[in-house]
Amino acid sequence: MDFLLTEEQTAIVNMACAFAEEELAPHAIEWDYKKVFPVNTLEKAGELGMGGIYVREESGGSALGRLEAVLIIEALARGCPSIAAYISIHNMVAGMVDHYGSDEQKALWFPDLVTMKKLGSYCLTEPGSGSDAAALRTKAVRSGDDYVLSGQKQFISGAGTSDVYLVMARTGVDGPKGISAFLVPKDTSGLSFGADERKMGWNAQPTRTVNMDAVRIPAANLLGEEGDGFKIAMAGLDGGRLNIAAASLGGAQAAYEKAVAYMRERRAFGQALIDFQALQFRLADMATSLEVSRTFLMRAARSLDDRTPDATLLCAMAKKFVTDRSFEVANGALQLFGGYGYVSEYGVEKIVRDLRVHQILEGTNEIMSVIISRAIVGGG
Repeated sequence: MDFLLTEEQTAIVNMACAFAEEELAPHAIEWDYKKVFPVNTLEKAGELGMGGIYVREESGGSALGRLEAVLIIEALARGCPSIAAYISIHNMVAGMVDHYGSDEQKALWFPDLVTMKKLGSYCLTEPGSGSDAAALRTKAVRSGDDYVLSGQKQFISGAGTSDVYLVMARTGVDGPKGISAFLVPKDTSGLSFGADERKMGWNAQPTRTVNMDAVRIPAANLLGEEGDGFKIAMAGLDGGRLNIAAASLGGAQAAYEKAVAYMRERRAFGQALIDFQALQFRLADMATSLEVSRTFLMRAARSLDDRTPDATLLCAMAKKFVTDRSFEVANGALQLFGGYGYVSEYGVEKIVRDLRVHQILEGTNEIMSVIISRAIVGGG
């Protein structure tokens, strides 16, 4: 498989890297410390087409593939993994509206979702259902020309700030076939939000519960058909897993580069740290992990673009491998800084904290192992 980038893809990477260097990296530590959600910066990203990466051109989007999305998210994560991850989530919402939405829904939410003048949140996880998403309990009951939603969503990125919430709710029988998807505007009566969670990382984006107490929305807010919700949710997960792996990779690359620069300057026992062969070997292992992760991630992304039969399997493998290896690289970079790596000034400990959750969300890495092992046992 040819992993050389086209001229257009190279230009996209350069654009995203420049944005990360100029708009994200200089503020990342402060945003983390003060828990700032930089909506103005997100709108700047939207102006560059990063709010509708795989939204079709006729809807105002960039009409790019999953490979381009991976390249963009990795580049952004070099500046701030937390913001890169939120942009991935927003793009999941925008992409679902474009792919499954009615003409009326697209007219309502585009182009503002694409430009990120309005933000989206994805609401699947609940207090009692994480990995077992098909067991969700939020209900949507038909009432004339409306639906009435009741329930709670947990760990929702952007909650309280986002303008639209893509909510998975039960309209029918237990299990995946009884789930439907709805677009719920922020100002809907009965919709409320919990306190911003105090988290280990991802402090540059709010994470709150989304509470629905008899939230009445028009039936026209149903995304797709009744019973399509779980299918819609699962269709977004393969790409989401690739993007969260890319966010890990970008963060790890930044941590690695910080460590190399520090080791060139820091001296001990009469020489620079980088001149110690034992430490050189550690850098060699880190660089290898980054390159193998990037190559495999690109293979999985191209497989998803091409809709190959093993695309879901490769996405699960990539999510597990890349997030695990990237966390190891970032943690190893912190170790090479010594005590300085543990303080916030150098930004490495923030990267480690941000990357840790990537092994949990978009399906835990244990669930990725379930997907992979089922394919092996089943002969897939």
